[in-house]
Amino acid sequence: MTDLHVVLGATGAIGGAVADELRARGHRVRAVSRGGAGPDGLAADVTTPDGAAAACEGAAVVYQCAQPPYARWAAEFPGFTDAVLSAVERAGSRLVMADNLYMYGPVKGPMGEDLPYAAANPKGRARAKVAEMILAAHREGRVRASLGRASDYFGPRGVNTILGPTIFAAAAAGKTARWIGDPDVLHTVSYLPDIAAGLVTLGERPEADGQAWHLPVLAAPTGTEFLDMVWDAAGGRARNAALRRGMQRVLGLVNPVVKELGETWYQRDRDWVVDDTAFRAAFGDPPLTPHEEAVAATLKWFRAQA
Repeated sequence: MTDLHVVLGATGAIGGAVADELRARGHRVRAVSRGGAGPDGLAADVTTPDGAAAACEGAAVVYQCAQPPYARWAAEFPGFTDAVLSAVERAGSRLVMADNLYMYGPVKGPMGEDLPYAAANPKGRARAKVAEMILAAHREGRVRASLGRASDYFGPRGVNTILGPTIFAAAAAGKTARWIGDPDVLHTVSYLPDIAAGLVTLGERPEADGQAWHLPVLAAPTGTEFLDMVWDAAGGRARNAALRRGMQRVLGLVNPVVKELGETWYQRDRDWVVDDTAFRAAFGDPPLTPHEEAVAATLKWFRAQA
């Protein structure tokens, strides 16, 4: 049986980390992106049926780490997912989806996998639709699939994330690091290499199929605690600020990226804590990277880019 593991979106932050983790574990990798970068890269447009089929051909496991642009999730994600599901079915592969927490909507208390998909906003409904499509395809016997869900992430390559430019790039340049939301509530953060390790574990363990899993994380810090760790690693005088709801509304009038944040502000104004009990019970306690070590490695990467 083939040991080919295919990563869709391999030049993105999560896809790149998954490809690295697969290589470290000794798997054969096909790293798929539009440009086909890297020694094991393949150029393919996986939003099209033909491109997705070429990308997935011969794979034992496909890791879906690609996604449409953030502002176009609602319009494009379901069709994109349908193309990938058809390609995985044709190849007879297993599918691991790199997922997030948008489908739950506003919550109270720690988030377990049993929460309903209660999001009413367009992005949350799009993520709910994608998850439902994948799990339905599994139930119907079309594919064998699992989903690995993570919170806001940071780490090397993490530039298209709420923690990257506003905190790490700013601190690396000695500028003000801005926490988006209330800095005094708990907020689970996920480190990219730890996300990758969790997704690859799902890919290696067929018993993971048929459900969504919250990938393992460390205890959630507050925004203030996270910023303190960043400046401890950066050195120098701490320069922090919080972008709260009122300022987000004002800036959103002139900045479309900031405006997008309003749709899911409930992730910023209350405790946002992941419960990873199910993953740990099924697969054991993983060796997660301590926050301080992860923060230092991320800051080093951002400094190198500057």
